[in-house]
Amino acid sequence: MSNETSATNARRGQAPRGERIADWADGRLGIYSLAKSNMRKIFPDHWSFMLGEICLYSFIIIILTGVYLTLFFHPSMAEVVYHGSYVPMHGIRMTQAFESTLDISFDVRGGLLIRQIHHWAALVFLAGMMVHMMRVFFTGAFRKPREVNWLFGFLLFVLGMFTGFTGYSLPDDLLSGTGVRFIEGVILAMPLVGSYLQMFIFGGEFPGHDIIPRFFTVHVLLLPGIMLGLLVAHLILVFYHKHTQFPGAGKTEKNVVGMPLLPVYMAKAGGFFFLVFGVISVIAAIASINPVWAIGPYRPDQVSTGAQPDWYMGFAEGLVRVMPGWEWVIPGGYTINFGVLIPIIIFPLVLAAIAVYPFIESWVTGDKREHHLLDRPRNAPTRTAFGVAWLFAYLVMLVGGGNDLWATHFHLSINSISWFVRIAFFVGPVLSFIITKRICLGLQRRDRDKVLHGRESGIIKRLPHGEFIEVHEPLTQDQMHMLTQHEQPKPLEIGPEVDENGVKRKIKRSQKLRAKLSKGFYGEDNVIPKPTVEEYEEITSGHGHH
Repeated sequence: MSNETSATNARRGQAPRGERIADWADGRLGIYSLAKSNMRKIFPDHWSFMLGEICLYSFIIIILTGVYLTLFFHPSMAEVVYHGSYVPMHGIRMTQAFESTLDISFDVRGGLLIRQIHHWAALVFLAGMMVHMMRVFFTGAFRKPREVNWLFGFLLFVLGMFTGFTGYSLPDDLLSGTGVRFIEGVILAMPLVGSYLQMFIFGGEFPGHDIIPRFFTVHVLLLPGIMLGLLVAHLILVFYHKHTQFPGAGKTEKNVVGMPLLPVYMAKAGGFFFLVFGVISVIAAIASINPVWAIGPYRPDQVSTGAQPDWYMGFAEGLVRVMPGWEWVIPGGYTINFGVLIPIIIFPLVLAAIAVYPFIESWVTGDKREHHLLDRPRNAPTRTAFGVAWLFAYLVMLVGGGNDLWATHFHLSINSISWFVRIAFFVGPVLSFIITKRICLGLQRRDRDKVLHGRESGIIKRLPHGEFIEVHEPLTQDQMHMLTQHEQPKPLEIGPEVDENGVKRKIKRSQKLRAKLSKGFYGEDNVIPKPTVEEYEEITSGHGHH
């Protein structure tokens, strides 16, 4: 039949129906020209680039499973008496939100598995985002022209944190309710506006009757919508700016060496999506998370044992737990609780510092050029040391956020743990900064020796006069390029304090500060000079010692 139709169309001088539909769509949407210019776009190949793909695929999994859960969840705080499938909870008063969560877990076909996949995918998404951002940070992929894309990624991470918080608060179980009570205490600690803001958010005295429906709207509509828009913008900028690449043979700031989007990259990406989906599904099937039936419904007069937030909120929790309970009573009878106020000031300041770091580094170094080749972390020791110091502070606060579990599992004093975290939060980042910087400089010296003397072969040779030496193998051209391609900019200089006429120049404090910070990035103490051509020729000509 199709052959007869094709023959008829040919006699009439018409194109096949599918081609006519494609022509119609292309004439109105420009699909062909768009696909022609982008489907063969080149993407570099490196294992670390898969971190961003893990974030994308886990986000898709979150959306798919979230739609399924939304069909069965009732975001209501109206109280009911449970008579469902889970017998141990019969006769217990609970909200409809908690009841519907139990129904999803025990009565909806595949409901428990979908719940588990949804929760694990959220954890994988945020973990992938954090590791992806660290890869971008340590390799300098945030530099011009990608500062805006760094902000998009940062906002995705922060919004993901709050989306996760509102999500695991929806079941209204005792654990999540304790977390909501924690947030209520944080809101009340805000001077002047705290009590008004608490009444506005909760719709009355805690716990009120509106917080679960409001969290539901924020969780399934507001935050995912914003995140989806940011994700699309993030990917568009990746296409527009072209992907960064690690230095290597044939790679420059002007080109991209890799594979085309179609068919190679899309085939690999499609397979990787199902691999990520499969791994998350296996984890969800064998590792239980958030078993609300074992925790019970929330009651304001109870607190669950070992209440812990998800890891991405552990930093904020740790700040509050280890902060001394300082309070001031100011005239008028107002109490300022610094034990909560200071942590809630520090937390957004840390996040803001992460967001604006690309602009700070650009200002300090004076580097306004476009960068498409990535740095090796060892060749940017100050930046790498900053990143490690921040990670150390984050890990220390995670310990503080779980100080009760550390105390019970390792038979330690909770007061000792709190004091350790308080001291380590200030001392640890400084020590980790110094140690990381020295390691980076040591690796730079090692690279310099490799260029001059070659790679250690492990072969010991005895010379005629009795001296033992180790035979070094010369590096290949690709290896030489890898170790010497990086730039070593000079720090910014203020210039002479007087001009050519002997008149004292007016130098702003910001210029002096910028010069000092620039010296911290590019000064002699922060970089090992690359070997010169003369040094290399002297060594290879036989005059140097191997």
